[in-house]
Amino acid sequence: MRVAGVMSGTSADGINVALVDVVEASRSSRPPTVKLIGHSEFPYRKPVRDAVLAAMNAKRANVADLARLNFLLAELYSEAIIATQRRFRVKIKLAGCHGQTLYHQGESQNFLGRKLAVTWQVGDGSIIAARIGVPVVSDFRPADVAAGGKGAPLVPFLDYFVFRDRHIGRIVQNIGGIANLTAIPARASADKVIAFDTGPGNMVIDALTTHLFKKPYDRDGRIAAAGTALDDVVSDVMQSSYFPRKPPKTAGREEFGRDFVRLFVQKCGRARKNDVIATATALTAQSIAYALRRFVLNRGVYKEFIVSGGGTKNPTLLAMLANELVPLGLTVRLSDEFGIPSEAKEAVAFALLAYQTWNRKPSNLPSATGAKRPAILGKVSYV
Repeated sequence: MRVAGVMSGTSADGINVALVDVVEASRSSRPPTVKLIGHSEFPYRKPVRDAVLAAMNAKRANVADLARLNFLLAELYSEAIIATQRRFRVKIKLAGCHGQTLYHQGESQNFLGRKLAVTWQVGDGSIIAARIGVPVVSDFRPADVAAGGKGAPLVPFLDYFVFRDRHIGRIVQNIGGIANLTAIPARASADKVIAFDTGPGNMVIDALTTHLFKKPYDRDGRIAAAGTALDDVVSDVMQSSYFPRKPPKTAGREEFGRDFVRLFVQKCGRARKNDVIATATALTAQSIAYALRRFVLNRGVYKEFIVSGGGTKNPTLLAMLANELVPLGLTVRLSDEFGIPSEAKEAVAFALLAYQTWNRKPSNLPSATGAKRPAILGKVSYV
């Protein structure tokens, strides 16, 4: 079945579309195979990105603008899917759209006398289905929350089927706005997979680059490369409550958004602007290494560390991360070596999740999300 996967992440930099052929295995006990046809990226125009960032984790918001954003993003997702089909001259039969997360709270909190865990992604599936002419699966996360999970991470479902190996333990690290890992022991069954958000990926770096240099991100890591990380600041920030919290756990702008960035700048004091960006980059690298030592490497033997996501485009970040991994004995590889380009992996994942939902099969990993049971994810919008 030919499926489009659509992803727009916490970095809010744009839309990724992956066109995928999903082929059912001959034996029902085996997972389907996934073959990437092609993928495209569509950056948000600045006014759209500004609107998305303003709505994320906002303390106050205009309800009318939120409703309009929900429909606007659906139109943009539709245009991206149609343009990608034209580019690769193929026609899909199904689409899976993650949507744009505006708020994610995986831990239960009190609200009007009830303890609730909540998540909210916008980009209406009915609009997308009407525009592209095929059914759409969207709004994946609430079903996992309803099953007692944290609604994230969901990409480990793809990681497990693509990267597991009979002989080698692998850790798959995605560095998007948030960084998350999937640890897959050799010969592991799905219930032995460890997966969680390690902390900030590009999110803090991007916010600081925007604030200090009026640039949306640190292109090729050049700004950080011209600075020196403030080790005392990184050490101080690593004392915050998120990093030592045991998995399953999930993070977003609620933990590492505008309030966190404001405090981070204060901790850096009068440091040079390049040093601030270098410090944020070092935080991402060190928080990943900390998560590996604290929660993964003491529970299994792993040989390979496979990196994907927008962070792979930042050589300074990758160099810092590689330096942290040297004493851990891990060989660094890119997901591109396995047929899934780094920037396309999350979109591919939601194509697979949509396929599972369409066939009424679960696609969360309870060992990753903390759900009490496997769940069929998402809502189906028909044409």
